[in-house]
Formats: sequence, C-alpha cells, structure tokens
Amino acid sequence: MLAKVFSCAVVGLDGVLVEVEVDVGTGQPGVVVVGLPDAAVQESKERVRAAIRNSGGKFPHGKVTVNLAPADLKKAGPTYDLPIALGILIASHQVPEGIEDALIVGELSLDGVLRHTPGIISMISLAAQKGMRRAFVPASDAPEASLIEGVTIYPIQTLADLVNHLNDDVPIAPFVPTEEIEEFATATRIDFSEIRGQEHVKRALEIAAAGSHNILMSGPPGSGKTMLARALPSILPPMTIEEALEVTKIYSVRGLLPPDTPLLRERPFRSPHHGTSSAGLIGGGSWPRPGEVSLANRGVLFLDELPEFSAQTLEMLRQPIEDRIVTLARASGTLSFPANFTF
Repeated sequence: MLAKVFSCAVVGLDGVLVEVEVDVGTGQPGVVVVGLPDAAVQESKERVRAAIRNSGGKFPHGKVTVNLAPADLKKAGPTYDLPIALGILIASHQVPEGIEDALIVGELSLDGVLRHTPGIISMISLAAQKGMRRAFVPASDAPEASLIEGVTIYPIQTLADLVNHLNDDVPIAPFVPTEEIEEFATATRIDFSEIRGQEHVKRALEIAAAGSHNILMSGPPGSGKTMLARALPSILPPMTIEEALEVTKIYSVRGLLPPDTPLLRERPFRSPHHGTSSAGLIGGGSWPRPGEVSLANRGVLFLDELPEFSAQTLEMLRQPIEDRIVTLARASGTLSFPANFTF
C-alpha cells in the first residue's frame, strides 16, 4: 500500500513543502530512502524502526520504500523521522488515512519520544500559506508553533500518543497558549540607566540609537567600551510583533531559540570573537545558514578589538551594512538573509 504524508524542509529562512511517500510491498525486507537525503535522514531508518517497535507497533517485514519529494531538493536533518514513521504505519494499515490536511514534523528517539526540532516557526508559516488546517509537532515546540495564526497545533509527546489520537482512542487536545504574546518580553542585560559617568559617550550612543547610526568607540582597556555597547539595546525602541517574529524565525532556524522563550522580544546583541570565520560572520556553508550579521538583525552587532579582525572579513561587512541584507549564491540557488543591525 502507498501512503502520503506532508512534512517540511527549511531552505534559508523559508519552509518548502516535502511530500513523504511510503510504499510497503513484498520483497527482501529493508528500508530504502530516496530523494536526496543526507546522512541524518538516512539514519532515520533505524530510529524509526526502533521507535515503532518500542511504541507498541509492528514494523512491516517486506520492502519499505520512502520517497521525499521534490527529488531535486536536498533533505537534511532528523525532521522527517515522525512523517516517515507515520507513513509506514498508514501503509501497513495500523493507522487510518486522511491526514492530507496536516503538516507532520519531528525527530524521534528510540523509545518513540519526540525531540525538539529547529525551524518550527518557518514550517508552520508554510502550512498556513498552503491552507493546511492542522500541524502535529513535538510538545516542546508547540508554544513556538502557536505564534502563527490559522493552524491548529497538536503537541505530540510520543509516537504512541499520535497513533492513539489518529485511531480515536485517546484524542490529543489542541495546544492553547497560556500567555499573550506581549507577555513574553524579558530584561536580562545591562540597563543604560545603571551606568554612571561617561556622559559624552552615552550622549553619542543615544544619538546612534535614535538615528540608527553605526558608531566607533576608541579608548584604553577598562574604560567601559564593552559595557556601554552591551547596554545599547536597552535604549533601542521595543520590537514590534512583526520584528520579533522575524528575529525569532532566524534563531529558530539556527537552533538557538531558548526552550522557554517561544518569542524573542529583546533586541539581539551579538559579539563574535575576532577569530570568527567569514562564513560564521556573514553566513554560508554547504547548507547555507544565517551568520552573526543575521543573528544581530534588528539589534546590535559589536566587534570588540576591531583591528584584530582580518581585512577580508571586515570588507565582507560592507555590503550587509549598506544593503541591510545578505545574499549567498550557491550552485544550487541563491538565498537571502536579513541583516538590519546597528554596527
């Protein structure tokens, strides 16, 4: 039997719909995954096998073929564990069909427990754009997923819980946020009002904050340059909901979103070491990811000991500072990341 389940890949900061097709047939027992999977996706075969067995299900004895479409899009990470497991259960008649309107994402542990999955907010945004009415996500990611309106979020603790829900044995209640978005604000950094003296520098920083200007501080060690820079975000205007969602999406894709903070309301402050590579600062890699300039989006990028940075690295900052965006060109395509920061 053939089963189809919808999942999602994250390319840059945006989600791309992935159709997980599972065919269970006769033949030599084994699992074959096709569709440009990376090593983490290939290894999902063993995680899924163990998770199904340890959740009370039966892994089919025949040949299992898993196709991740579109076939020309590289699939990376363990996001596809849950949709592959669910596709196998549907194809082997252990779970009923009828979830074409749902997005399924999540990494499985060997005992069937769902783990945190990065990039959830990008995936649920795609589900809302595609008109999907519900999404099944790891319970730890449900607060983040609920930030996107129009999609009913079902928090999944284990694979067995999802099977019982789809079989109408033990229904799972949709996730309901316990806090309003406005209540997620935090204050964990140095406050500008706590700094005594340095009136001329503070005046310069106030002008920079008011006009979104960049600023260069020069002085002997111990004069307070780093402390003043770290206090700068405290006098910047509060982020709007749109800005907060933009920043949260970047940190979610990078896997840097704190588990107890579904929405970042504090402006970012990034201070990379002078040994940071160009790819770490600007972004890049074989599977391009945002760099420090994008993690500082809507906030402050502070380069301490500026002369220690290489000339090539500093030259690469010119285009992001001018255009407020980073464009990375690769053979497989071109990706853009926001880079609207105070330097």
